[in-house]
Amino acid sequence: MISKQQLSRRTAIRSTLAGFSGVVAGAILPRKLLGAKENPATVPADPKVRGPFPILSTPFTESGEVDYEVLAQQAKFVAWGGCPGMIWPQSGDSVDLLTMDEKMKGMEVLAQTTRSLPTSLCLGVQGKDVGEMLAFAEHAEELGPEAIISRPPDSGVSEDDLRQYWRALAAVAHRPVILQTTGGVSYKGPLPSPELMIELATEFPHFGYIKEEAGDVLGRMRTSLAAMPPVRRVFSARGGFHWLQEAQLGSEGVITERAAYADVLTRIWELQQRGDDPKTLQDVFEKFVQMVKVKPGSLRGANLYIWKKRGVFKNLISRDYGPGKSIPTAPILSELKLSNEQLAEADARFEELQPYLKEVRPDLS
Repeated sequence: MISKQQLSRRTAIRSTLAGFSGVVAGAILPRKLLGAKENPATVPADPKVRGPFPILSTPFTESGEVDYEVLAQQAKFVAWGGCPGMIWPQSGDSVDLLTMDEKMKGMEVLAQTTRSLPTSLCLGVQGKDVGEMLAFAEHAEELGPEAIISRPPDSGVSEDDLRQYWRALAAVAHRPVILQTTGGVSYKGPLPSPELMIELATEFPHFGYIKEEAGDVLGRMRTSLAAMPPVRRVFSARGGFHWLQEAQLGSEGVITERAAYADVLTRIWELQQRGDDPKTLQDVFEKFVQMVKVKPGSLRGANLYIWKKRGVFKNLISRDYGPGKSIPTAPILSELKLSNEQLAEADARFEELQPYLKEVRPDLS
C-alpha cells in the first residue's frame, strides 16, 4: 500500500509534468504499443470490454469506514451474476467522498479478488486535476485490470483542458480506456464533444471506448457510432433506463450502478445477443426498469435495500454530500430508513423479477 507521503510526492511530480505528459502521449504511445507500420485508428475493440459493466456501490461499516470485505463480496456477486465486467470507483459516493488512500486500497482489494473470477475489472482513474488523476492511473496500471475508466477533471474549464488531461492519461495507460462524458458534482466545464472522443480514439489505440450519458445522448451516440473505427465501443448509461433503445443504435453494453441486479443485466444482455425472443427481452427489461424506479430512487436509496436483501450488504449506511452537494471535510453518515409502503413496493417489484434471477445463492466467502 502506498503511503500518504508517497502519494503527495507523486501527485506533485505529476502536476509538474502534466504538460510534458500530454506531449509524450501524442508523440510516443502509439509507436510504443503498436508496430511502426500499424495505424492506431484501425485497431479493433478489445472483446473483453463489452456488455454490462455495472459500477459497484461502496459499502460502509456501522462506523462509516469503507467495508473492504463487503466490497470484495460484491465483486464475487457480480461475477456470479454473469456480468462480463465491473467498475469501481466511479460513482459520486466513491470518487468524491472517499480519501485517496481509501480508493487506492479498494482498488487493491478488487484487483486481488478478481484475479480468480471470470470477469473483467475496470478501475476508475479520475481526479481534480492531471496530477491527481495520474496518481490513480499509475496505481491502477500496477494492479493490471482489464480496463480503466475516467471522467473529466473537476478543474477543467475548456475542451482543451479535457484533451490535455486525457492525453496525459494515454501516456501511462496500457489497456482499454473508457471515457465518461459527464463530470462530477464539482465539474463546471463543457461536455466533451463526440469530435474530441473521435480525435482521441484516432490518436490512441487504447481509447475509443465511450460511456455516453451527456446532453443529446442519441445524437451524440449516432455521431460516435458512425466513426467506428476508430471509435471502438459505445456504452449506454443513465441508470440503464434507455438501454434497449440505445442498443438498437449500436451501443454494446451498459455502465450503471445497478450491480445488485447483475444476473438480470446479464439476462438482458444475453437476450439482446441472441435476438430470438423479443417478448421475453421486453418483459425482463420493463420489470428491471420498474424495479430501479422504486423510491427513494437515488443510488443510495432502495438500491441499498436490495443489496442487503440479496445477502451482500450488512447495513444501509452511506456517506453523504454536504449542503449544496459540497464535499465535506469529514464524513457525514446517514442510514437509509424506508417506510412500510416503500418496503412493500420494493419487495413487490423484486418479486416480479424472480423469473429472471439466478436461483442458487452465491458463496461469497
